[in-house]
Amino acid sequence: MDDTSPDAASIGEGGTHLGRSGSRRRPSGEPPPLPHQIGGTGRFWLLMVGVVAVIMVAIAAFQQARVIVSLDAAILRWLAGLRTHWLTNIMLAVNLLTTRWVIRPLRWGTIVVLVAFRRWRHLLVFVVCIAALEAFTYEAALLFVLPRPGDVTILAGWNGFAQPARPVASLAVTILGMAYALVPHGRGRDAAKLAAGIVLFVVCVARMYLGVDWPSALAAGVTLGFAFGLISFRWFVPNDVFPVSYGRGKAAHLDVTGARGDAIVRAVRDQLAMEVTEIKPVGLEGSGGSTPLRLTVAATEDEPQRYLFAKLYAQSHVRADRWYKLGRTILYGALEDETPFKSVRRFVEYEDYTLRLMYDAGLPAPEPFGFVEITPEREYMIVMQFFDHAVEISDADVDDTVIDEGLDLVRRMWDLGLAHRDVKPANLMVQAGHLRLIDVFFVQVRPSPWRQAVDLANMMMVLALATDAPRVYEHALQRFSPDEIAEAFAATRGVASPTQLRSMMKSQGRDLLAEFRALAPAREPIKIQRWSVRRIALTVWVLLGVLLAVTFVAGNWAVFT
Repeated sequence: MDDTSPDAASIGEGGTHLGRSGSRRRPSGEPPPLPHQIGGTGRFWLLMVGVVAVIMVAIAAFQQARVIVSLDAAILRWLAGLRTHWLTNIMLAVNLLTTRWVIRPLRWGTIVVLVAFRRWRHLLVFVVCIAALEAFTYEAALLFVLPRPGDVTILAGWNGFAQPARPVASLAVTILGMAYALVPHGRGRDAAKLAAGIVLFVVCVARMYLGVDWPSALAAGVTLGFAFGLISFRWFVPNDVFPVSYGRGKAAHLDVTGARGDAIVRAVRDQLAMEVTEIKPVGLEGSGGSTPLRLTVAATEDEPQRYLFAKLYAQSHVRADRWYKLGRTILYGALEDETPFKSVRRFVEYEDYTLRLMYDAGLPAPEPFGFVEITPEREYMIVMQFFDHAVEISDADVDDTVIDEGLDLVRRMWDLGLAHRDVKPANLMVQAGHLRLIDVFFVQVRPSPWRQAVDLANMMMVLALATDAPRVYEHALQRFSPDEIAEAFAATRGVASPTQLRSMMKSQGRDLLAEFRALAPAREPIKIQRWSVRRIALTVWVLLGVLLAVTFVAGNWAVFT
């Protein structure tokens, strides 16, 4: 037998060779665990847009496109022959759905709901796809003009025959956008889309009956309206990434059920050779930059069933981090390391690096297991050790051992040239009486002295929340000089501390900053404002961008409304 040939145990399904660890390489051309796609109906509407484009070009190039024009005219004449007084009144009432007095409240109502629930991405896609469609149909109406059938009386307001029918296109993109922006995925959304289709069919019949639109123009309007809305929402706010929900929670937290849950199981199995049997969100209250998860891994011959901790990242987290750092730079200058990440891959690669750095240095951080690809360049998940039976420090008994370990942690990070930058109760766990540090994404190598000093102050305040300031101060003097402690509290105030820490101090009615400053030697506050050419340039750039956006909206207000 050839020693170089893989044995049967290393061959996976479909003849795929498995690595030594049991992981599986995804062959070229095979879709990722969670493909980024618009679905079958999205492809159908793209095809229909192509058909509409061909028809419009044919009409523009050949004014005698007699097959289309003759068929349109025949349908209008047939419907005109069915006119009666009572039916005309009904059709006139139905036609009101295409007026601004109906479409405008629908759009503004949707905008108000999206703002109220802070679904900013849905809001942006809703507004942009409507504005884009309105601009497109406005220009098309000037180019693709159709003749009027002289033997059919027009019974309603009429602005000229054009390809496509602008009022119907406006109504179509509006009600489909409402279905995707307001209705949760599932039967409710399916029913909403079906209702939208029925409404548009009735409206089209009414407008043909009244003689105000050609049938082909109505078909083009419905197709463009549906295509603009459906493709925009499926591509830019896919339900698996941005589900519509009216429950509490942060926008950063992704839904891990359905297709994404299956993709996570498949990705961990193929890329880390672990069989996940349960995915459970944990610690959502203290996490705003990712979706934290607890993974249950099935038992093997070598190991029993165990838990792993994972953090799911998507493009939305990169964008949020980018805007967060931009805002901090404009407000404070050099309060943080404000270099934004360019992609989700770099996002997760950096945390994997800092996690390995701290674990290898012997700090009480989780053991890293690597990260997996869910959707290339869009979604990744980092996997690490889960601290069983650990509780957040705010829910634990904080004794002298925990206090010493917390202060030792800061001292060792100082000695290693590191700063955690996010010391707060949610990131400090107590397991069997010992301190554990989690969430190392913000860790900075070779930070500024100011940043290291802030870490010390935040750690001391977290420890004092469960004990008292004099006790923590006495323990700190065993590791830090009085001048170092004074520097820490001179550098720390307001936004230098995490939001959770400030909220907990406020809820307890304690001013720990003032208590520690009274214990430490007096020192003038260290300014957190840092002015630079970059800060000034960014501020000017943002102001100009806002001004241009306001000018654009004001100039195109009539088109949108």
